[in-house]
Amino acid sequence: MEYRKRVAAVYLLGFFIDLANLFVGNVAFPDIARTFHRDVAELTWVGTAYILGLTAVIPLGNWLAARWGGKRVFVASLLLFMAGSAGAAQAGSLAALIAWRALQGLGGGLLIPLGQTMTYRLYRPAERPGLTAMILLVGQLAPALSPTLGGLALDALGWRWIFWLNLPLAAVPLVLALRWLREEREPEPAAGLDWLGLLLGSLALLLALQGLSDLAQPSTWARGGALLAAGLALGAAYARHSRRHPRPILRLELLREPLLRMSMLMYLLVPGVFMGVSLVAMLYLQQVLGVSASAAGLLMLPWSLGAFTAITLTGRGYRSLGPRPLLMAGALAQGIGFLSLLAIDRSGQLPWLAASYALMGLGGTLCSSASQSTAFLRVEPARMGEASALWNINRQISFCIGMALASVLLNLLLSSQGIADPAAPAARELAVRAFHLCFLAAALTMLPPLWLGSRIGNAEVLRLLNRPRMGEA
Repeated sequence: MEYRKRVAAVYLLGFFIDLANLFVGNVAFPDIARTFHRDVAELTWVGTAYILGLTAVIPLGNWLAARWGGKRVFVASLLLFMAGSAGAAQAGSLAALIAWRALQGLGGGLLIPLGQTMTYRLYRPAERPGLTAMILLVGQLAPALSPTLGGLALDALGWRWIFWLNLPLAAVPLVLALRWLREEREPEPAAGLDWLGLLLGSLALLLALQGLSDLAQPSTWARGGALLAAGLALGAAYARHSRRHPRPILRLELLREPLLRMSMLMYLLVPGVFMGVSLVAMLYLQQVLGVSASAAGLLMLPWSLGAFTAITLTGRGYRSLGPRPLLMAGALAQGIGFLSLLAIDRSGQLPWLAASYALMGLGGTLCSSASQSTAFLRVEPARMGEASALWNINRQISFCIGMALASVLLNLLLSSQGIADPAAPAARELAVRAFHLCFLAAALTMLPPLWLGSRIGNAEVLRLLNRPRMGEA
Protein backbone atom coordinates (compact mmCIF):
# COMPACT_ATOMS: atom_id res chain seq x y z
CA MET A 1 0.00 0.00 0.00
CA GLU A 2 1.44 3.38 -0.95
CA TYR A 3 2.32 5.75 1.87
CA ARG A 4 -0.43 8.31 1.34
CA LYS A 5 -3.10 5.60 1.50
CA ARG A 6 -1.66 4.39 4.79
CA VAL A 7 -1.82 7.92 6.19
CA ALA A 8 -5.42 8.25 4.96
CA ALA A 9 -6.37 4.93 6.59
CA VAL A 10 -4.94 6.00 9.97
CA TYR A 11 -6.71 9.35 9.72
CA LEU A 12 -10.08 7.80 8.81
CA LEU A 13 -9.89 5.36 11.74
CA GLY A 14 -9.19 8.24 14.13
CA PHE A 15 -11.96 10.27 12.50
CA PHE A 16 -14.47 7.43 13.02
CA ILE A 17 -13.56 6.99 16.69
CA ASP A 18 -13.78 10.74 17.31
CA LEU A 19 -17.22 11.10 15.72
CA ALA A 20 -18.60 7.91 17.23
CA ASN A 21 -17.92 9.25 20.72
CA LEU A 22 -20.01 12.33 19.96
CA PHE A 23 -23.10 10.15 19.55
CA VAL A 24 -22.62 6.92 21.48
CA GLY A 25 -22.88 8.45 24.97
CA ASN A 26 -26.48 9.59 24.48
CA VAL A 27 -27.89 6.05 24.55
CA ALA A 28 -26.36 5.51 27.99
CA PHE A 29 -27.84 8.62 29.65
CA PRO A 30 -30.78 6.86 31.40
CA ASP A 31 -28.50 4.15 32.88
CA ILE A 32 -25.87 6.72 33.95
CA ALA A 33 -28.64 8.77 35.60
CA ARG A 34 -29.76 5.72 37.59
CA THR A 35 -26.19 4.87 38.61
CA PHE A 36 -25.46 8.33 40.00
CA HIS A 37 -29.06 9.13 41.06
CA ARG A 38 -29.18 12.24 38.88
CA ASP A 39 -31.79 13.68 36.57
CA VAL A 40 -31.20 12.96 32.88
CA ALA A 41 -31.16 16.71 32.21
CA GLU A 42 -28.03 17.02 34.37
CA LEU A 43 -26.20 14.60 32.09
CA THR A 44 -25.97 17.08 29.24
CA TRP A 45 -22.55 18.03 30.61
CA VAL A 46 -21.33 14.50 29.84
CA GLY A 47 -21.70 15.33 26.15
CA THR A 48 -20.88 19.04 26.47
CA ALA A 49 -17.57 18.35 28.24
CA TYR A 50 -16.45 16.14 25.37
CA ILE A 51 -17.41 18.76 22.76
CA LEU A 52 -15.68 21.56 24.67
CA GLY A 53 -12.47 19.54 25.07
CA LEU A 54 -12.68 18.52 21.42
CA THR A 55 -12.90 22.13 20.24
CA ALA A 56 -10.67 23.97 22.71
CA VAL A 57 -7.53 22.00 21.82
CA ILE A 58 -7.79 22.48 18.03
CA PRO A 59 -5.84 25.80 17.91
CA LEU A 60 -2.87 24.12 19.64
CA GLY A 61 -2.56 21.25 17.15
CA ASN A 62 -0.61 23.04 14.43
CA TRP A 63 2.06 24.31 16.85
CA LEU A 64 2.44 20.88 18.49
CA ALA A 65 2.84 19.19 15.11
CA ALA A 66 5.42 21.77 14.05
CA ARG A 67 7.43 21.29 17.24
CA TRP A 68 7.13 17.54 17.87
CA GLY A 69 6.07 16.09 14.54
CA GLY A 70 2.67 14.92 13.31
CA LYS A 71 3.27 11.25 14.13
CA ARG A 72 4.24 11.89 17.76
CA VAL A 73 1.31 14.24 18.37
CA PHE A 74 -1.17 11.85 16.72
CA VAL A 75 0.06 8.95 18.86
CA ALA A 76 0.03 11.09 22.02
CA SER A 77 -3.53 12.22 21.22
CA LEU A 78 -4.70 8.62 20.90
CA LEU A 79 -3.04 7.70 24.21
CA LEU A 80 -4.70 10.70 25.92
CA PHE A 81 -8.06 9.69 24.43
CA MET A 82 -7.60 6.12 25.70
CA ALA A 83 -6.71 7.40 29.18
CA GLY A 84 -9.87 9.51 29.21
CA SER A 85 -11.93 6.50 28.09
CA ALA A 86 -10.51 4.27 30.83
CA GLY A 87 -11.15 6.98 33.43
CA ALA A 88 -14.73 7.49 32.23
CA ALA A 89 -15.36 3.74 32.45
CA GLN A 90 -14.28 3.73 36.12
CA ALA A 91 -15.84 7.07 37.16
CA GLY A 92 -17.35 6.95 40.63
CA SER A 93 -19.37 10.15 40.34
CA LEU A 94 -21.00 12.30 37.70
CA ALA A 95 -18.39 15.03 38.25
CA ALA A 96 -15.58 12.52 37.66
CA LEU A 97 -17.28 11.23 34.52
CA ILE A 98 -17.59 14.78 33.16
CA ALA A 99 -13.90 15.45 33.88
CA TRP A 100 -12.78 12.25 32.14
CA ARG A 101 -14.99 13.04 29.16
CA ALA A 102 -13.29 16.44 28.88
CA LEU A 103 -9.92 14.63 28.84
CA GLN A 104 -11.28 12.33 26.12
CA GLY A 105 -12.18 15.40 24.10
CA LEU A 106 -8.74 16.98 24.57
CA GLY A 107 -7.17 13.80 23.17
CA GLY A 108 -9.67 13.32 20.38
CA GLY A 109 -9.71 16.99 19.41
CA LEU A 110 -6.38 16.75 17.58
CA LEU A 111 -7.11 13.54 15.66
CA ILE A 112 -9.34 15.12 13.00
CA PRO A 113 -7.46 18.35 12.11
CA LEU A 114 -4.02 16.76 12.44
CA GLY A 115 -4.97 13.68 10.42
CA GLN A 116 -6.69 15.87 7.85
CA THR A 117 -3.58 18.02 7.48
CA MET A 118 -1.21 15.05 7.08
CA THR A 119 -3.52 13.40 4.53
CA TYR A 120 -4.52 16.38 2.37
CA ARG A 121 -0.90 17.41 1.90
CA LEU A 122 -0.24 14.13 0.10
CA TYR A 123 -3.06 14.53 -2.45
CA ARG A 124 -3.18 16.90 -5.42
CA PRO A 125 -6.25 19.18 -5.74
CA ALA A 126 -7.70 17.02 -8.52
CA GLU A 127 -7.53 13.96 -6.23
CA ARG A 128 -9.08 15.54 -3.16
CA PRO A 129 -12.78 15.21 -4.11
CA GLY A 130 -12.40 11.41 -4.00
CA LEU A 131 -10.64 11.66 -0.65
CA THR A 132 -13.36 13.98 0.64
CA ALA A 133 -16.01 11.48 -0.47
CA MET A 134 -14.31 8.77 1.61
CA ILE A 135 -14.06 11.09 4.63
CA LEU A 136 -17.75 11.94 4.40
CA LEU A 137 -18.65 8.26 4.01
CA VAL A 138 -16.93 7.56 7.32
CA GLY A 139 -18.68 10.66 8.70
CA GLN A 140 -22.05 9.08 7.84
CA LEU A 141 -21.18 5.65 9.25
CA ALA A 142 -20.18 6.96 12.68
CA PRO A 143 -23.54 8.52 13.70
CA ALA A 144 -25.45 5.69 12.01
CA LEU A 145 -23.58 2.80 13.66
CA SER A 146 -22.40 4.13 17.03
CA PRO A 147 -25.82 4.46 18.76
CA THR A 148 -26.82 0.97 17.57
CA LEU A 149 -23.57 -0.71 18.64
CA GLY A 150 -23.54 1.31 21.85
CA GLY A 151 -27.07 0.17 22.62
CA LEU A 152 -26.08 -3.49 22.15
CA ALA A 153 -23.09 -3.04 24.47
CA LEU A 154 -25.30 -1.24 26.98
CA ASP A 155 -27.92 -4.00 27.05
CA ALA A 156 -25.36 -6.81 27.28
CA LEU A 157 -22.61 -5.34 29.46
CA GLY A 158 -23.70 -2.02 31.02
CA TRP A 159 -22.92 1.62 30.29
CA ARG A 160 -19.30 1.50 31.47
CA TRP A 161 -18.43 -0.83 28.60
CA ILE A 162 -19.29 1.89 26.11
CA PHE A 163 -16.09 3.55 27.30
CA TRP A 164 -14.06 0.35 27.87
CA LEU A 165 -14.64 -0.66 24.24
CA ASN A 166 -12.89 2.53 23.12
CA LEU A 167 -9.58 0.98 24.20
CA PRO A 168 -9.38 -1.85 21.61
CA LEU A 169 -10.93 0.43 18.97
CA ALA A 170 -8.33 3.16 19.52
CA ALA A 171 -5.54 0.58 19.71
CA VAL A 172 -5.98 -0.18 15.99
CA PRO A 173 -5.06 3.31 14.66
CA LEU A 174 -2.45 3.57 17.44
CA VAL A 175 -0.57 0.48 16.24
CA LEU A 176 -0.95 1.48 12.58
CA ALA A 177 0.29 5.01 13.30
CA LEU A 178 3.37 3.64 15.05
CA ARG A 179 4.10 1.26 12.18
CA TRP A 180 3.09 3.34 9.15
CA LEU A 181 3.55 7.05 9.80
CA ARG A 182 6.89 8.65 9.12
CA GLU A 183 8.75 10.87 11.54
CA GLU A 184 8.22 14.22 9.86
CA ARG A 185 8.56 17.61 11.50
CA GLU A 186 8.11 21.11 10.18
CA PRO A 187 10.52 23.87 11.21
CA GLU A 188 9.92 24.84 14.83
CA PRO A 189 8.14 28.21 15.13
CA ALA A 190 10.87 30.79 15.76
CA ALA A 191 8.72 32.81 18.14
CA GLY A 192 7.67 29.80 20.23
CA LEU A 193 4.13 29.19 21.36
CA ASP A 194 1.72 32.12 21.30
CA TRP A 195 0.49 31.64 24.88
CA LEU A 196 -1.68 34.75 24.98
CA GLY A 197 -3.28 33.83 21.65
CA LEU A 198 -3.91 30.28 22.87
CA LEU A 199 -5.55 31.59 26.05
CA LEU A 200 -7.71 34.14 24.23
CA GLY A 201 -8.70 31.75 21.43
CA SER A 202 -9.49 28.77 23.66
CA LEU A 203 -11.49 30.86 26.14
CA ALA A 204 -13.40 32.50 23.29
CA LEU A 205 -14.35 29.09 21.88
CA LEU A 206 -15.28 27.64 25.28
CA LEU A 207 -17.46 30.60 26.27
CA ALA A 208 -19.13 30.88 22.86
CA LEU A 209 -19.94 27.15 22.69
CA GLN A 210 -21.29 27.05 26.23
CA GLY A 211 -23.26 30.24 25.60
CA LEU A 212 -24.86 28.73 22.51
CA SER A 213 -25.68 25.59 24.48
CA ASP A 214 -27.33 27.64 27.24
CA LEU A 215 -29.32 29.69 24.73
CA ALA A 216 -31.10 26.48 23.69
CA GLN A 217 -32.88 26.36 27.07
CA PRO A 218 -35.31 29.11 28.19
CA SER A 219 -34.18 28.76 31.81
CA THR A 220 -30.58 29.69 30.93
CA TRP A 221 -31.10 32.33 28.22
CA ALA A 222 -29.62 35.14 30.32
CA ARG A 223 -26.50 33.17 31.19
CA GLY A 224 -26.16 31.95 27.61
CA GLY A 225 -26.36 35.48 26.23
CA ALA A 226 -23.74 36.71 28.70
CA LEU A 227 -21.36 33.83 27.93
CA LEU A 228 -21.82 34.25 24.19
CA ALA A 229 -21.15 38.00 24.45
CA ALA A 230 -18.01 37.33 26.50
CA GLY A 231 -16.87 34.73 23.95
CA LEU A 232 -17.38 37.14 21.06
CA ALA A 233 -15.48 39.86 22.92
CA LEU A 234 -12.55 37.52 23.53
CA GLY A 235 -12.73 36.43 19.90
CA ALA A 236 -12.43 40.06 18.81
CA ALA A 237 -9.50 40.49 21.19
CA TYR A 238 -7.83 37.44 19.63
CA ALA A 239 -8.38 38.85 16.13
CA ARG A 240 -6.56 42.06 17.13
CA HIS A 241 -3.82 40.06 18.81
CA SER A 242 -3.29 37.77 15.78
CA ARG A 243 -2.77 40.73 13.46
CA ARG A 244 0.09 42.02 15.64
CA HIS A 245 1.78 38.73 16.59
CA PRO A 246 4.50 37.42 14.22
CA ARG A 247 3.46 33.77 14.71
CA PRO A 248 -0.14 33.62 16.04
CA ILE A 249 -1.61 30.30 17.11
CA LEU A 250 -4.10 30.62 14.22
CA ARG A 251 -3.65 32.91 11.22
CA LEU A 252 -7.06 34.45 10.64
CA GLU A 253 -5.83 36.09 7.45
CA LEU A 254 -6.35 32.70 5.82
CA LEU A 255 -10.04 33.65 5.82
CA ARG A 256 -9.23 36.24 3.16
CA GLU A 257 -8.91 33.34 0.72
CA PRO A 258 -12.32 33.40 -1.05
CA LEU A 259 -12.77 29.66 -1.61
CA LEU A 260 -11.97 28.76 2.00
CA ARG A 261 -14.17 31.56 3.36
CA MET A 262 -17.12 30.74 1.11
CA SER A 263 -16.87 27.01 1.84
CA MET A 264 -16.89 27.62 5.59
CA LEU A 265 -19.92 29.90 5.23
CA MET A 266 -21.77 27.27 3.17
CA TYR A 267 -21.08 24.68 5.88
CA LEU A 268 -22.41 27.05 8.51
CA LEU A 269 -25.61 27.76 6.56
CA VAL A 270 -26.53 24.26 5.34
CA PRO A 271 -25.29 21.34 7.53
CA GLY A 272 -25.40 23.64 10.57
CA VAL A 273 -29.07 24.52 9.98
CA PHE A 274 -29.93 20.83 9.51
CA MET A 275 -28.65 20.06 13.01
CA GLY A 276 -31.15 22.54 14.40
CA VAL A 277 -34.04 21.27 12.26
CA SER A 278 -33.23 17.68 13.21
CA LEU A 279 -33.49 18.59 16.90
CA VAL A 280 -36.82 20.40 16.41
CA ALA A 281 -38.22 17.61 14.21
CA MET A 282 -37.46 14.95 16.83
CA LEU A 283 -39.29 16.99 19.46
CA TYR A 284 -42.24 17.53 17.10
CA LEU A 285 -42.58 13.89 16.12
CA GLN A 286 -42.30 12.45 19.61
CA GLN A 287 -43.93 15.11 21.80
CA VAL A 288 -46.69 16.44 19.54
CA LEU A 289 -47.47 13.61 17.11
CA GLY A 290 -46.70 10.69 19.43
CA VAL A 291 -44.24 8.92 17.11
CA SER A 292 -42.15 6.38 19.04
CA ALA A 293 -38.48 7.09 19.68
CA SER A 294 -37.44 4.01 17.70
CA ALA A 295 -39.54 5.02 14.67
CA ALA A 296 -38.18 8.57 14.80
CA GLY A 297 -34.62 7.25 15.04
CA LEU A 298 -35.14 5.08 11.95
CA LEU A 299 -35.56 8.27 9.90
CA MET A 300 -31.77 8.54 9.86
CA LEU A 301 -31.75 5.55 7.48
CA PRO A 302 -33.36 7.43 4.55
CA TRP A 303 -31.24 10.44 5.52
CA SER A 304 -28.14 8.23 5.23
CA LEU A 305 -29.34 6.91 1.87
CA GLY A 306 -29.64 10.48 0.59
CA ALA A 307 -26.22 11.30 2.04
CA PHE A 308 -24.56 8.29 0.38
CA THR A 309 -26.13 9.32 -2.94
CA ALA A 310 -24.70 12.82 -2.51
CA ILE A 311 -21.23 11.47 -1.69
CA THR A 312 -21.30 9.32 -4.82
CA LEU A 313 -22.44 12.23 -6.98
CA THR A 314 -19.73 14.52 -5.60
CA GLY A 315 -17.00 11.91 -5.94
CA ARG A 316 -17.90 11.27 -9.58
CA GLY A 317 -19.03 14.70 -10.74
CA TYR A 318 -17.09 17.34 -8.83
CA ARG A 319 -14.10 17.40 -11.15
CA SER A 320 -16.22 17.79 -14.28
CA LEU A 321 -19.06 19.94 -12.91
CA GLY A 322 -17.30 22.04 -10.29
CA PRO A 323 -18.89 23.09 -6.98
CA ARG A 324 -21.55 25.55 -8.22
CA PRO A 325 -24.23 23.11 -9.45
CA LEU A 326 -23.64 20.79 -6.47
CA LEU A 327 -23.93 23.60 -3.91
CA MET A 328 -27.04 25.08 -5.52
CA ALA A 329 -28.72 21.69 -5.91
CA GLY A 330 -27.86 20.86 -2.30
CA ALA A 331 -29.32 24.06 -0.86
CA LEU A 332 -32.45 23.62 -2.99
CA ALA A 333 -32.92 19.96 -2.00
CA GLN A 334 -32.51 20.68 1.70
CA GLY A 335 -34.93 23.62 1.47
CA ILE A 336 -37.54 21.39 -0.20
CA GLY A 337 -36.96 18.78 2.48
CA PHE A 338 -37.63 21.37 5.18
CA LEU A 339 -40.77 22.60 3.37
CA SER A 340 -42.12 19.07 3.05
CA LEU A 341 -42.25 18.84 6.84
CA LEU A 342 -45.13 21.32 6.70
CA ALA A 343 -47.31 18.49 5.37
CA ILE A 344 -46.67 16.35 8.47
CA ASP A 345 -49.47 16.70 11.01
CA ARG A 346 -50.15 13.13 12.19
CA SER A 347 -48.15 10.06 13.18
CA GLY A 348 -49.06 7.82 10.22
CA GLN A 349 -47.06 9.71 7.60
CA LEU A 350 -43.78 7.83 7.88
CA PRO A 351 -43.30 7.34 4.09
CA TRP A 352 -43.59 11.12 3.59
CA LEU A 353 -41.21 11.68 6.49
CA ALA A 354 -38.74 9.22 4.96
CA ALA A 355 -38.82 11.16 1.69
CA SER A 356 -38.28 14.43 3.58
CA TYR A 357 -35.26 13.06 5.40
CA ALA A 358 -33.82 11.56 2.21
CA LEU A 359 -34.02 15.01 0.59
CA MET A 360 -32.35 16.60 3.62
CA GLY A 361 -29.58 13.98 3.57
CA LEU A 362 -29.04 14.50 -0.16
CA GLY A 363 -29.04 18.30 0.04
CA GLY A 364 -27.00 18.74 3.18
CA THR A 365 -24.32 16.28 2.12
CA LEU A 366 -24.07 17.70 -1.41
CA CYS A 367 -23.23 21.04 0.22
CA SER A 368 -20.86 19.66 2.86
CA SER A 369 -18.95 17.44 0.40
CA ALA A 370 -18.68 20.13 -2.29
CA SER A 371 -17.64 22.70 0.34
CA GLN A 372 -14.92 20.51 1.81
CA SER A 373 -13.65 19.60 -1.66
CA THR A 374 -13.39 23.31 -2.50
CA ALA A 375 -12.13 24.75 0.77
CA PHE A 376 -8.42 23.87 0.51
CA LEU A 377 -7.84 24.16 -3.25
CA ARG A 378 -5.79 27.36 -2.96
CA VAL A 379 -4.28 26.71 0.47
CA GLU A 380 -0.52 26.19 0.33
CA PRO A 381 0.75 22.92 1.89
CA ALA A 382 2.65 24.87 4.55
CA ARG A 383 -0.64 26.49 5.68
CA MET A 384 -2.77 23.34 5.53
CA GLY A 385 -2.56 22.76 9.30
CA GLU A 386 -3.92 26.20 10.15
CA ALA A 387 -6.60 25.98 7.45
CA SER A 388 -7.66 22.57 8.75
CA ALA A 389 -7.91 23.96 12.29
CA LEU A 390 -10.12 26.83 11.10
CA TRP A 391 -12.30 24.41 9.12
CA ASN A 392 -12.85 22.08 12.09
CA ILE A 393 -13.57 24.92 14.51
CA ASN A 394 -16.13 26.27 12.05
CA ARG A 395 -17.69 22.80 11.70
CA GLN A 396 -18.15 22.45 15.45
CA ILE A 397 -19.48 25.98 15.88
CA SER A 398 -21.92 25.55 12.99
CA PHE A 399 -23.58 22.60 14.73
CA CYS A 400 -23.91 24.53 17.99
CA ILE A 401 -25.27 27.65 16.26
CA GLY A 402 -27.81 25.60 14.30
CA MET A 403 -29.17 23.85 17.38
CA ALA A 404 -29.17 26.99 19.52
CA LEU A 405 -30.97 29.20 16.99
CA ALA A 406 -33.56 26.52 16.20
CA SER A 407 -34.24 25.99 19.90
CA VAL A 408 -34.53 29.73 20.58
CA LEU A 409 -36.94 30.20 17.66
CA LEU A 410 -39.07 27.23 18.70
CA ASN A 411 -39.29 28.40 22.30
CA LEU A 412 -40.26 31.90 21.18
CA LEU A 413 -42.98 30.51 18.88
CA LEU A 414 -44.34 28.23 21.59
CA SER A 415 -44.35 31.09 24.10
CA SER A 416 -46.16 33.37 21.65
CA GLN A 417 -48.91 30.74 21.41
CA GLY A 418 -49.10 30.40 25.20
CA ILE A 419 -47.91 26.77 25.09
CA ALA A 420 -46.10 25.56 28.19
CA ASP A 421 -46.16 21.85 27.28
CA PRO A 422 -46.28 20.99 23.55
CA ALA A 423 -47.14 17.39 24.45
CA ALA A 424 -50.46 18.44 26.07
CA PRO A 425 -53.40 17.21 23.93
CA ALA A 426 -55.28 20.50 24.41
CA ALA A 427 -52.38 22.45 22.85
CA ARG A 428 -51.91 20.13 19.88
CA GLU A 429 -53.26 22.40 17.13
CA LEU A 430 -51.33 25.45 18.31
CA ALA A 431 -48.17 23.36 18.82
CA VAL A 432 -48.39 22.01 15.25
CA ARG A 433 -48.62 25.60 13.98
CA ALA A 434 -45.58 26.67 16.00
CA PHE A 435 -43.44 23.78 14.76
CA HIS A 436 -44.57 24.34 11.17
CA LEU A 437 -43.53 27.99 11.39
CA CYS A 438 -40.13 26.85 12.61
CA PHE A 439 -39.75 24.51 9.60
CA LEU A 440 -40.84 27.31 7.24
CA ALA A 441 -38.24 29.67 8.71
CA ALA A 442 -35.57 26.98 8.24
CA ALA A 443 -36.59 26.53 4.60
CA LEU A 444 -36.22 30.29 4.01
CA THR A 445 -32.69 30.18 5.41
CA MET A 446 -31.71 28.10 2.35
CA LEU A 447 -32.07 31.18 0.12
CA PRO A 448 -28.72 32.75 1.17
CA PRO A 449 -26.67 29.58 0.49
CA LEU A 450 -28.53 29.14 -2.81
CA TRP A 451 -27.37 32.64 -3.80
CA LEU A 452 -23.91 32.08 -2.34
CA GLY A 453 -23.46 28.89 -4.36
CA SER A 454 -24.35 30.76 -7.55
CA ARG A 455 -21.58 33.28 -6.86
CA ILE A 456 -18.67 30.83 -6.54
CA GLY A 457 -16.01 31.02 -9.27
CA ASN A 458 -16.78 27.70 -10.93
CA ALA A 459 -14.50 28.14 -13.95
CA GLU A 460 -11.57 29.03 -11.69
CA VAL A 461 -12.14 25.94 -9.54
CA LEU A 462 -12.21 23.70 -12.62
CA ARG A 463 -8.88 25.22 -13.76
CA LEU A 464 -7.36 24.52 -10.33
CA LEU A 465 -8.59 20.95 -10.39
CA ASN A 466 -6.89 20.28 -13.70
CA ARG A 467 -3.63 22.10 -12.96
CA PRO A 468 -1.59 20.31 -10.26
CA ARG A 469 0.41 22.63 -8.05
CA MET A 470 4.09 22.18 -7.42
CA GLY A 471 5.01 20.30 -4.28
CA GLU A 472 1.71 18.45 -3.88
CA ALA A 473 2.43 15.36 -5.92
